[in-house]
Amino acid sequence: MLLRKSSRVLDSPGSSSSSLVQPQGMWASSSSSVAQGDAEMGSLPASGVPDVLDLSSSEDGGGSDSGSDFEDTLWKGGKRGTRTPLSRTLTAKRSRKDASRDGGSLAERNQEPSNLFEVVRLAKSAMESVVDDWLESYKQNKEAGFLELVNFFIRSCGCKGVVTPEMFRKQQNSEIIQQLTEQFDEDSAEYPLVLTTQPWRKFQAGFCELVTVLVRRCQYSIIYDEYLMDTLISLLTGLSDSQVRAFRHTSTLAAMKLMTALVKVALGVSLHKDNNQRQYEAERNKGPSRRATDKLEALLEKRRELQEQQEEIENMMNAIFKGVFVHRYRDVVPEIRAICIEEMGNWMQSYSASFLTDSYLKYIGWTLHDKQREVRLKCLKALQGLYRSREMAARMELFTSRFKGRMVSMVLDKEPEVGVEAVKLLTLILQQFDRDWEAVKEKGRRGGSRDFFRLLLAFFIESELHEHAAYLVDSLWDCAAPLLKDWDGLTHLLLEESPEEGWGDQQENALIEILVSSMRQATEGKSPVGRGPGKKVLSARERKALEDDREKLTQYLIPLLPQLLAKFSADAEKVALLLAAPRCFNLSLYSSGRLEKYLEQLLAQLREVVEKHTCQEVLEAASQALYVLCNPEFTFYSRVDLARSRLVDTLTDKFQHELAELLQASYLDEDEVYSMAATLKRISILHNAHDLTPWQLYEPCSLLLQRAVDTGEVPKQVVIPTMTCLHFSILWDLAHVSGTVPVQKELLALKRKVASFCSLCQSCLTDVDSSVQEQAFVLLSDLLLVFSPQLARGEREALELLVYRPEVALQSQLAGFLMDHVFNHAELVGSDEEDSEGKIERLHQQRNLLAGFCKLILYNVLELSAASDVFKHYAKFYKDYGDIIKETLSRARQIDRDEWARTLLLSLQQLLTELLLQQGPDAVYSKAFLEIRDLARRFSLFFSLHQLHNRQALVALHKAGIKFAFQEPAPSGSELGPLNLPFLEVLSEFSPRLLRPDKKLLLSYLEQTCQARLSPQQRGKAWNPLLTYRRSLRSLDDMGSDASRIAAPRPRRRPGAAAKRRRLDDSSQRGDSSLQLSSRLEAPMLTSTVLKRGRQPGSPAQLQEEEGSESDFVQSQPWFSSQRSRESPGRQQLLVPRSASRPGLGSRMDRLSLMEEEEEEEEEMVIQEESSDEEDPQGRDMDP
Repeated sequence: MLLRKSSRVLDSPGSSSSSLVQPQGMWASSSSSVAQGDAEMGSLPASGVPDVLDLSSSEDGGGSDSGSDFEDTLWKGGKRGTRTPLSRTLTAKRSRKDASRDGGSLAERNQEPSNLFEVVRLAKSAMESVVDDWLESYKQNKEAGFLELVNFFIRSCGCKGVVTPEMFRKQQNSEIIQQLTEQFDEDSAEYPLVLTTQPWRKFQAGFCELVTVLVRRCQYSIIYDEYLMDTLISLLTGLSDSQVRAFRHTSTLAAMKLMTALVKVALGVSLHKDNNQRQYEAERNKGPSRRATDKLEALLEKRRELQEQQEEIENMMNAIFKGVFVHRYRDVVPEIRAICIEEMGNWMQSYSASFLTDSYLKYIGWTLHDKQREVRLKCLKALQGLYRSREMAARMELFTSRFKGRMVSMVLDKEPEVGVEAVKLLTLILQQFDRDWEAVKEKGRRGGSRDFFRLLLAFFIESELHEHAAYLVDSLWDCAAPLLKDWDGLTHLLLEESPEEGWGDQQENALIEILVSSMRQATEGKSPVGRGPGKKVLSARERKALEDDREKLTQYLIPLLPQLLAKFSADAEKVALLLAAPRCFNLSLYSSGRLEKYLEQLLAQLREVVEKHTCQEVLEAASQALYVLCNPEFTFYSRVDLARSRLVDTLTDKFQHELAELLQASYLDEDEVYSMAATLKRISILHNAHDLTPWQLYEPCSLLLQRAVDTGEVPKQVVIPTMTCLHFSILWDLAHVSGTVPVQKELLALKRKVASFCSLCQSCLTDVDSSVQEQAFVLLSDLLLVFSPQLARGEREALELLVYRPEVALQSQLAGFLMDHVFNHAELVGSDEEDSEGKIERLHQQRNLLAGFCKLILYNVLELSAASDVFKHYAKFYKDYGDIIKETLSRARQIDRDEWARTLLLSLQQLLTELLLQQGPDAVYSKAFLEIRDLARRFSLFFSLHQLHNRQALVALHKAGIKFAFQEPAPSGSELGPLNLPFLEVLSEFSPRLLRPDKKLLLSYLEQTCQARLSPQQRGKAWNPLLTYRRSLRSLDDMGSDASRIAAPRPRRRPGAAAKRRRLDDSSQRGDSSLQLSSRLEAPMLTSTVLKRGRQPGSPAQLQEEEGSESDFVQSQPWFSSQRSRESPGRQQLLVPRSASRPGLGSRMDRLSLMEEEEEEEEEMVIQEESSDEEDPQGRDMDP
């Protein structure tokens, strides 16, 4: 059946089809193979899917959700009123104020009314009623109704063009699409299908639903009128071949949904035809006396009618498949390819008799090699739906044998999600094709879990994933959860005593890890970090399942946990893991289930563990388990509290006795030191989770630490836990004061404790042992942060007396410690004998120290100027601490921009001063001076965005830098100028971030400073730093024609940029001389998705006018000029149109508009810190 308007863009010489890369093998004849339907599977390619040359302007498909203007116009609930006919529906309007708020969004581009589009967008009516209203208008006037549907699809593409009745009558589809392409003229790469806000996600669902409901409502008559479907399919086919990505994406989705709906109609027609055939055969087989001739004729007529309908639908589906799918399943945009594969999977599942053939399956097989994750995922999920049916799987034997290797290899896909889906697919294939599968499962059920865990442990140990049991359990949870939740069987395996059946030490460790991980997975329902979504909202059914698993787990393990602890009590690693079990219990079962005897056994084991072990991990696990049990809400709280008190009594009595001996004795042997250190370590760890204030440990610990500071005779093994005990004692006192109405006496006593402890820790910062210094630094950082000015905010004004502000000496010592232990190459590298894990652990400790110091700055404990000691190491230690310092820089900028800028300047001044003191005037030629300039360049990047906010701070930075450069006069008789004059070269790195008016003012300020600070003889000297800084502040207009000739060639920017700069200059002139402006720069225009014809270069005068002040700075940077000169050939190539075979496109459709960069507008530049690769503003790579 011929389709109306069959002259499609797809077949035109100038369309993108003519530019398709011809694949090899079956790819070159894919269309003919579909028509023939008898392709040979053995000739399918095994390589990846070839790319299609696509001229669309955006390939990333990312759409920012911040540009949507339709969010405010959405229907905000309320009772649904009487349904208004579609013909009367009015387009929602917005006020100019609301429309200008988001600037250049999709709503502003779509001013033409489109009733159907607005109804679907607002989603106020049921889709069935919307389609019924449209059908009424279509029946009254086919052309007007169809035009409304066409304009709905055009509006859904984000195009503001409209197909008029005159265009529809006089022009072919190719001409209409070409005219719409010329009228597209959008300001952003966004269109409805790529917007991610909630209103547009609803629109996308409504878009798909409209197509489906439309076909369902028309399936009995209108789709066979040889007008609606034929013309619609022809139009969608032409749009799907457009060079504009929005047209291609939207029309492909519509065509694929239309195909899916037609498949369902075809299936219904096929079922009706089969029923009709059975009725006809049954009636014809009756005897002559019982046979009804009229009924036979009616059935025969109905069969001919159904046959004609089936042929028409097959013609429609064939047209969509050949015209859209065959070309778009290998589109360069991954979202379009994914749509095609997903819908093909639906066709095969719905109508397997027609589509589950090798001629269609080959497309899914080829696409398994796709380079994009989402496309491969769609392929795997489509195949999973097919292999779930044994009947369908039996018809896919040829496909399975041909692509089995690829499906197996996808288990090791670089994307974990793809690998997981591949494993699920292979499991389904195994179930369908392995006849022994059911026997294997039955054998597994009879043999219990022993064989399963033996295999699992073998894999776990051999793969060396001992620290990642949680990920192993999570990966098996969907398919082996019943076995992993066999806690009774797991514990009995661990409690086996016979050597021939028991497990080795390594197997026991791994089995306990798996046991604990399965407990957490079953009771918390959370995947490990990096697996699955960060926050998962559980349904009521899921929460009920978690509670049931918790009940079963508790019933199984409450009697067995004391036995496991008793068996493995000597193994610290196993005990630490097992002590995590009580956190997964439903502890109320101890009382409700009358299981108090097992509670007594558990408490006895906990006491034994604390008294036997000194390992940090074991003691922390025991303390946490005891904390979980010590909940006053439980009826057994008194028992647990009594056991805890007895344990603490024992430890404190021992500590008091050992402390008396230490204070009296002049020498302690190793056993006495070890005993006291172990006791204090146990007490300090218990003090972290439990309030030990009634035992009054502060005074003896303070006395012991004072002795250590005064004499230095107390070993470090004792000093470190002593400081920790004092720290937690103060925090518990603060908790008591905060929980009640504070008494002045208590506040003063606590303040004295804080001051005394800080003084002792300050003394420990100079200890000979580095571990003592680090512990003192960590505890000081935490305590100063707790007692910072934040303490008295909110409803805690009464605690103002407790705010502790460190003295200048303490701040200096903290900064000095940071220099010695963090920003020290010797500390960072470590000894050669130290293993890699030790180095990593050491780096982790140093990062914690730096983070603690930075938090003191950000929470106003230390002056912001103290951050200069951190900021000046930003470039040198970027690899190890770059993320921490960068975050501190960003947060400090939000606190006080002026003080932050002064701190940056102070960092650079300190580095230059140190360099000049070490190397003298020749330091400007050294590598260290270049590193200072590089640091200044990195600092300048923080002024790139929000320049009006940073304007005042940046100008103040320049002024202070100029003062510093001329601060130290030159020695008498010296020709080198002021001592700090090289700092102007460092300062020039910030000049590109200045606005043009500020450059003029700073240039004037520089000349005034030179007049005031330099002698008449020195003013005529041509010092290189001064010349460099002057050039960085001058614009092309000031430098004259010589400078313009020296400047590197720059590509033209868009005309709007000149107007923007003129507006900026005007606003600057209207501002006051203090440079404090409240105006805002306009947001940059995003790149169009439409191809535009290259503009002719302007006159030399225009080019000179458009040159930015950055080119002045380029002249003073040899390395920058050479880099720009290397880039310029590639830039010139961008002026050449990609195709000259489309004369119909207007002057706005050139390649230059897609590739030009607004580098001239420095206020909108975003420079990558670690890469010098040039990229297109929309995220596309620019070919040289």
